[in-house]
Amino acid sequence: MSLSLPEIRKNCFKARQRMLQARKEHWAFGAFNLDDEATLRAVCIAAAKLKAPVLVEVSQGEVDTIGLYNVRDMVDNLKSEYGVEMYINLDHSPSVDAAKRGIEAGFEFIHIDISQSNHEASDEDIIQATKDVVQYAKLTGALVESEPHYFQGGSNYFNTKIDYEEIEKTFSTPEGASQFVDATKIDTFAAAIGNLHGKYPVPKKLDLELLIKIRHAIDCNISLHGGSDTPGHYFREAVKIGVTKININSDMRFAYRKSLEKVLKENPNEYSVAKLISKDVVNEVAKVVESKIMDFNSAGKAVVD
Repeated sequence: MSLSLPEIRKNCFKARQRMLQARKEHWAFGAFNLDDEATLRAVCIAAAKLKAPVLVEVSQGEVDTIGLYNVRDMVDNLKSEYGVEMYINLDHSPSVDAAKRGIEAGFEFIHIDISQSNHEASDEDIIQATKDVVQYAKLTGALVESEPHYFQGGSNYFNTKIDYEEIEKTFSTPEGASQFVDATKIDTFAAAIGNLHGKYPVPKKLDLELLIKIRHAIDCNISLHGGSDTPGHYFREAVKIGVTKININSDMRFAYRKSLEKVLKENPNEYSVAKLISKDVVNEVAKVVESKIMDFNSAGKAVVD
């Protein structure tokens, strides 16, 4: 059942206030991808156990599969069932129209990412699209996130090593971040400091000195995409610096896939796969979420209405 506009605005106002609180108190929301009901339940289990506020997020692929309003209903149902503080982020929305639909569906967080769908998008294209979404988000008060660059990688496991010389070419700069935030008036800046999507054979390395400079250059929220496979000490330092949102996807998908393969092998005569997922897979994914919550310093920070 769809939320009313006053209910949506109330949720967005609380989300906005909580992001400010996270920055002040030096903790971050984990933004965990929702692939299906099982992954959503895993996030809820971890959040309830550790009393942590969380975001769940869907990109266009999940939107096409599940549906915006189905996602809203699933989250609201399990949010109530588990008694957790939880918000929805529309991740890497590929167009202004798609972002507007997320706002209308009551998502509290909207990430507009024109460069993800069009790697050749100009600076002007990205700025104008972001400004359009920021303006439309005033309807509900949703927080808008964006960046003037393309994040490399994908939500998968890669056998190739990380080419940091290439990655550094897309690093954020304090000057560029400041100019982009001033031009667009976004609520959250997605910083690129070595973070990239996916899992790799070697751990990722984050440039925390650069992050400090970016933090000093802008006065809005800062997020980190591509958080999977990153040593926890980077996150613990990042939240001290002022990051308030960290995205996790591939680590969860990896745990899901490996644990499902294991239980299928152990139960060759069981054809109720959903039963195996509920019994074994969900708990393994929940363990991943728990570990991230601890790194993000958000355990015990939930405020439940």
